[in-house]
Amino acid sequence: MKVGVIMGGVSSEREVSLATGKEMMAHLDRSKYDVIPIDIRKKQDLLEQAKGIDLALIALHGSFGEDGTIQGALETMGIPYTGCSLLSSALCMDKDLSKKLLRSAGLHTPDWALLRHMDDIRDGRAASLGYPLVVKPNAGGSSIGVALVKDELSLRQAAETAFSYGEEVLVEEYVDGEEITCGMLNGELLPILSIKPNAEFFDYASKYEPGQSEERVAAFEPGLEKGIREAALKSFRAMKCSVYARVDMMLKDGIPYILEVNTLPGMTKTSLLPQSALAAGISFAKLLDAIIEGSLAARPKPEPGASGIQRRPQAG
Repeated sequence: MKVGVIMGGVSSEREVSLATGKEMMAHLDRSKYDVIPIDIRKKQDLLEQAKGIDLALIALHGSFGEDGTIQGALETMGIPYTGCSLLSSALCMDKDLSKKLLRSAGLHTPDWALLRHMDDIRDGRAASLGYPLVVKPNAGGSSIGVALVKDELSLRQAAETAFSYGEEVLVEEYVDGEEITCGMLNGELLPILSIKPNAEFFDYASKYEPGQSEERVAAFEPGLEKGIREAALKSFRAMKCSVYARVDMMLKDGIPYILEVNTLPGMTKTSLLPQSALAAGISFAKLLDAIIEGSLAARPKPEPGASGIQRRPQAG
């Protein structure tokens, strides 16, 4: 099977994507797969380099990776791809929309305000959430452009930075609790990890620099663990996810607050999903096998002459 590892991309998360792609390539079983690296530097590269592959193993992050764009292109080309669908990817990429859907499903998520331009700060909606606040691009990941602010001046500075990464900015209530993450693989919840960053929050350095945070398998009393598991599964289904994803939460006073659902979580040496899988006895190579097998079951390659666009019901 020819597996094209699609990495790089055109977003601010290009370097993280390259690290994810290289790690995937290092662990793919070469006795099963003919591995083809595909480094996307401009969007047209996909059309030129993906011809002839049997499956696209997506290692992209950010726009043209997690937002459904490349998934739609691959569907049009008739190439099966790994991970969540076009729709799920687009929903989860938009943090404001995600939080509305999570709330409608009865899940807890921190209060927030959406800024469409800097003047929106004047109406006071963001400040009314109470400091400290978390400021982040509405569409983005890897904690790029994210800041924890404690007054209006730093709010304005952080919003200006976040606007440099996108057209909308999310200002979110800060939940002071235990950060946890729940990896999902083919409908099953992997061991829950607790995250203790050295910084004020789980920032870019904490995520990608070795030794900048402590991640370990978390143990909870049965009732609380059941609530966390139910919240993770409900989030996965509410966002129409399939194959694999990672649900990030803050735990406070026994309540799991959903921060976001990641449809293409990082797969670098320090990334959380491979750590969670390993805690379940699943090696990196076996994790990739499970992702590939689950993805092919969700969207098999069309027969010759059939339409390239596949529409399959998503999990949940």
